[in-house]
Amino acid sequence: MADSNAVAEALVPTFKFERLLSQDQAGRRSSLCGTIDNQPALLILERAPFPSSADYLGSVPASLRAIKNLGANDIYHWYLAHSGEVSCAAADDHHEFADLKINLIWPCTEKHIKKYSKQGVRFVTETPDIYRDHVRPFMQAQRSGGRLSWVFNIIEGRSEADDVIYRTPYGEDPNDEGFLLLPDLNWDRKTLAALHLLGLVERRDLWSLRDLRKKHVPWLRHIKAKFLDAATGVYPGVERDQLKLYVHYQPTYYHFHIHMVHVALEAGATQATGKAVGLESIISQLETMQGGDEAGMDGATLCYTLGEASDLWAEVFEPLKRKPSTASRSQ
Repeated sequence: MADSNAVAEALVPTFKFERLLSQDQAGRRSSLCGTIDNQPALLILERAPFPSSADYLGSVPASLRAIKNLGANDIYHWYLAHSGEVSCAAADDHHEFADLKINLIWPCTEKHIKKYSKQGVRFVTETPDIYRDHVRPFMQAQRSGGRLSWVFNIIEGRSEADDVIYRTPYGEDPNDEGFLLLPDLNWDRKTLAALHLLGLVERRDLWSLRDLRKKHVPWLRHIKAKFLDAATGVYPGVERDQLKLYVHYQPTYYHFHIHMVHVALEAGATQATGKAVGLESIISQLETMQGGDEAGMDGATLCYTLGEASDLWAEVFEPLKRKPSTASRSQ
């Protein structure tokens, strides 16, 4: 057995690379074509999960090389880095060979810690009554205490101004319908198949998709068209039908925003049913609603997932679940 393992292990270093066939999982898996002993070979490289050893994880930050800051806004910072030396003639351009995308939140809050902790998940039903009586007041409380400072920093041009790839002239829209588009902090800004952009609206009366009404449909279509034009103009390798736009409900923060991602981006939890709602689906639902221009998403029943450590579960839906007479349901 030992001999056969040694033979197998000796094959990999003799692989001679010829060309890259494909990359998927946002570049985390690559299929290479080449040869071993003059015979054709495929080598599929996939990044292994991080070890869970406390000693290993504790040593990682100090061991990183060529840390490159991509941006910073309020308590949020994001970087590229690589975890070891790069033996390549072009290694002077360190960030080209970065194998880690890093987000730093400092100083963080207990809310951040809860969000990123492993936790159970619940599926809840939010009726219009539950939204009006419980969730809307919760949203109001979450908007206080400077929680949206980083959003307003971007909108008002105090942070990340150089990163904005499209915006309407700030404060000049007579109908308060201005908006902007910039890279999301979770994108490494180089892997097009993992492209992730964030669209922010200037107006502050729209907290979530619940505030959208039939009268907003032309504006939403205008935003969609402008975002697609901007993305395909700045990133010529991407076509319009390779992009999808969606909104989160519940969102992480209560200022209306739109996510735009490449269709090849692996659909993780943030794009899953119970979290992401397609922008075109929202527009279609608004168009077919009964009622006048003021009819809107606040009259719809929405179902979504919540982490058990989230404040919304602990403060709203778990107490409602304990009341048998309530219209709330969790499964």
